[in-house]
Amino acid sequence: MNKQLTFLLGISFLVVVLAACGGGQNKIDFWTPLTGEDGANMDAIVQAFNETEPEIEINHVVTSDLYTNLYTVLNSGSGIPDLTLIHADRVPNFVKQDLLETMDEVMALQPELKEENYIEEAWTSGVVDGTVYTIPLDIHGSAMYYNRELLQKYGVEHWLDDDVVTFDEMLELQGQLDEGQYVLNDALIGWVIMAQLQNLGGDVEDENGNPAVNTPEMKQAIEAIKELADKGLMTPYGEDGYLLFQSGDVIFSTDGTWSSLGHGMVEDLDFGVTNIYAFEPDVFHNRASSHLFSMLKSDERTEEEVAVIADFLEFVRENSMEWAEAGQIVASVDVIESPEYENYMQHFFTKNEKQENSLYIYTYEHYPYVAEAVDTYAPDLIHGQMDIDEGLAEMQSFVVDRVEQGTLDLETVIEELEEEEE
Repeated sequence: MNKQLTFLLGISFLVVVLAACGGGQNKIDFWTPLTGEDGANMDAIVQAFNETEPEIEINHVVTSDLYTNLYTVLNSGSGIPDLTLIHADRVPNFVKQDLLETMDEVMALQPELKEENYIEEAWTSGVVDGTVYTIPLDIHGSAMYYNRELLQKYGVEHWLDDDVVTFDEMLELQGQLDEGQYVLNDALIGWVIMAQLQNLGGDVEDENGNPAVNTPEMKQAIEAIKELADKGLMTPYGEDGYLLFQSGDVIFSTDGTWSSLGHGMVEDLDFGVTNIYAFEPDVFHNRASSHLFSMLKSDERTEEEVAVIADFLEFVRENSMEWAEAGQIVASVDVIESPEYENYMQHFFTKNEKQENSLYIYTYEHYPYVAEAVDTYAPDLIHGQMDIDEGLAEMQSFVVDRVEQGTLDLETVIEELEEEEE
């Protein structure tokens, strides 16, 4: 590990230690990446659990660079959190590195922590080769918000009759828009591309498990979205399409399920939510991820702590309406089937089986690198700042290089851990 990386990891670790040191002893350290307003919602859930007077209290620690900090404490062999909240696309690599405990003991202590009590896509994203390594908190995914006044203004309310807006429908408004108004923005465009990839039957890995970004399906997805930009239907390159939607000049905003909170704070913005646009109304996906409770392997975690962790996860399963307040699709079936949950806009995505099936979580081992590549290059490709073939080739190289470098870094971490164990 080079000196610069070691220094940066050390600084990151110091920040986490300082943030956590107020927790004191006899507490279960629970690390999350919830640096936004949703961190306060998790604080409320943790506080509610602690008010039940468990034998050991939960100490919620928010870190802005969760994964770097996790590898830092694993490398040091001390300060490993008792409980972590990780993203679904991290599970395969963590399991491959043998970093996660299974949830077998936790599920034995709390039998209701089982597959049928959670949204299937969230539960299975934490299962590897039949072994359960996580318990899901939510699904958070791409969504498409619409401005009701603009739909009426342009006479296209019927686009929402089947809950799916198509490329062809949006192209109908070419040349029909008032100056300064647009059909859609490019918010979370990388997520939109990944949804289209599923609509086209594509994938991000080949038959040998290698990353595959430079594919015909990826090219088709990008070309289709680029056509919308070329026709003047998409907000211009470099402009904040999210804010343009909130100002009332964009019909559709392709941001996240959590954005309902921000949109709801805008006075006089009459909006609703639907699926990400698609090629055909009968084939549609919403790219998603999941926050998952996990336990990193640690010799310091006691049986008493595991029992309290199990109690906490069961408490969350039964009492996570607070998480719906954060704009997330709660994973607990008990919560999403309750009448109160229907008051939240993201209820749209679990209102029936067809909608639940639209939520697609990528769990490919190297998906974090794929997502990084798509997010890095997508704006330039969509807005014609880079040739698509050239961009796809660079994206492929980007992912391959990241995989190779990541493998080298992980081998270093594992070697150092093994040396310490000896």
